[in-house]
Amino acid sequence: CIRDSPWALRRESHSGSQQLRGAVEPCRVQILAGIKAMHATRFRLRYRLVAFGFKLLYNELAWLYNAVSWVVSGGMWRRWQRTARAYLPSVGRVLDVGCGPGHLIPELVADGLQPVGLDLSPAMLRLARKGWPDKESPAPLCRGRAQALPFAPRSFASIVSSFPTAYVYDPDWLSEAHRVLETGGQLIIIEAVSLHRKSLPSQCLEGLYRVSGQHSPRLDLVSLLNRSGLQARRDPFEIDGTVVSVVLARKTDVRNNEGIQLDR
Repeated sequence: CIRDSPWALRRESHSGSQQLRGAVEPCRVQILAGIKAMHATRFRLRYRLVAFGFKLLYNELAWLYNAVSWVVSGGMWRRWQRTARAYLPSVGRVLDVGCGPGHLIPELVADGLQPVGLDLSPAMLRLARKGWPDKESPAPLCRGRAQALPFAPRSFASIVSSFPTAYVYDPDWLSEAHRVLETGGQLIIIEAVSLHRKSLPSQCLEGLYRVSGQHSPRLDLVSLLNRSGLQARRDPFEIDGTVVSVVLARKTDVRNNEGIQLDR
């Protein structure tokens, strides 16, 4: 009678539920782990495809660069790039790291500055030389890596980098930027753009940026620059319904994180 009582039946039912949950839980954990691994694999695959596409665009398909940049920006690319000019001094040497086809170089010369363009891609440098307006003098261009700048310490009053690739988060590059800047010099990075316009073209561009990974989470560049010994901040710059993320970093004579005196 006790075995058949409602209390005993509830106890057996509860025990059976616990056993069922105990059997199902490992399966649930495995399924969640599988889903997480699948998403990670998809992200890595997308990243590699995008990186491969950019590599082609900077090298074998460099002749398409101007057209592609115009399309993906809705015709705003050059205007976004020119944002850097608002933060430059009126005189001095300027290093344009990752200068690409060199659009900014002649404009900096017209502003009274002494620019030098640096890029790793020979194809991009060929485009920059082709577009150099003064055919009587060599274009101020140099091939090299951002992580190993071929310049003496304190060579430049300013450094510009517009829409850089992942090198901009590399500690070697941050150290090199600090080395070649004059004391009081400034690093100007056009890091990214947010589209605030609600038109159909801007919504299409937003979708393209998401697919290409351009809106993926980034490292905190301001914090990285501050830890490298530069005094950095972010300055949003609005242009025609878009917001350009400008990162500014000034070189002082003291490393913030180590207290090491520089430029003695």
